[in-house]
Amino acid sequence: MTRRKILLADDDEAVLDFMQAKLGAKYDLVTTNAADNVGALARQHRPDLIICDVDMPEMDGGDVSAALYDDEDTRTIPMLFLTGLVSASDLKATRGDIGGRPAIAKNAPVAELVARIEALVRK
Repeated sequence: MTRRKILLADDDEAVLDFMQAKLGAKYDLVTTNAADNVGALARQHRPDLIICDVDMPEMDGGDVSAALYDDEDTRTIPMLFLTGLVSASDLKATRGDIGGRPAIAKNAPVAELVARIEALVRK
C-alpha cells in the first residue's frame, strides 16, 4: 500500500515536530514553516493533502488557499486548515469549516486529526 503524502505548513517549529512525531509513521510528510513556500512545494511534491496553519506571518491560510486554487496544478489538492485560534468545540459550531475549508483545532486529539486526514484523502 502506498503511503499518502501530506504537505504540512506551520510557522511554529514545535507544531511541525509534534506532527512529524505523531504522523510520520503513517504518512510521508513534507514540512515548511513559511506559507509562501506552500505553492512551490505543492507543485514539486504533489501531496495528497495540504495541512496549513490559519495564522502565519507571511500570508494567512486563506491567502494560501486562494493561491493554491488559482494555480491549475494545485487547485484540486485537498486542504485542511489547522488552527490554534479557536477551540475544537467552537469549530464544531461551524461544522468544522473555516472559510469553506475543513479545519481542525491544534489541540484536537491525534485520532481526530487522522480521521479528518483519512476522510479528505479518500475523496
